[in-house]
Amino acid sequence: MIVVTNTIQIRKGHGESIAERFQNPKGVHHMPGFISMELWLTQNLEECDEIKVNTTWENREAFDGWVKSDSFKQSHGDRNKAQAERSENTADGSEEGPIILGNKISMHTVLFTVDAEPVKA
Repeated sequence: MIVVTNTIQIRKGHGESIAERFQNPKGVHHMPGFISMELWLTQNLEECDEIKVNTTWENREAFDGWVKSDSFKQSHGDRNKAQAERSENTADGSEEGPIILGNKISMHTVLFTVDAEPVKA
């Protein structure tokens, strides 16, 4: 089992609005080998907001299947949407700069998991 983390740096104050876009997955949850997705918002960063999109997969091949899928290309390949995410106009019409500042993908092998024990009555 693997966990793939996409760490996305976002202009300060925009983390939650970008995070909302992940509430309705666009096909990843139907992919063979997909197990789960969690979205984390990092607390108390001074320079930017940061979200981590963590997807859990049965194996690397399942994740690679997602990356090569039409569903992935549709959800990640819309250049007009990407442009809208990268810049925002202020009230006076001037451009404020990029909303999404950058991202980094990391892959982790799950060595073991510890679950909570059931509470005894």
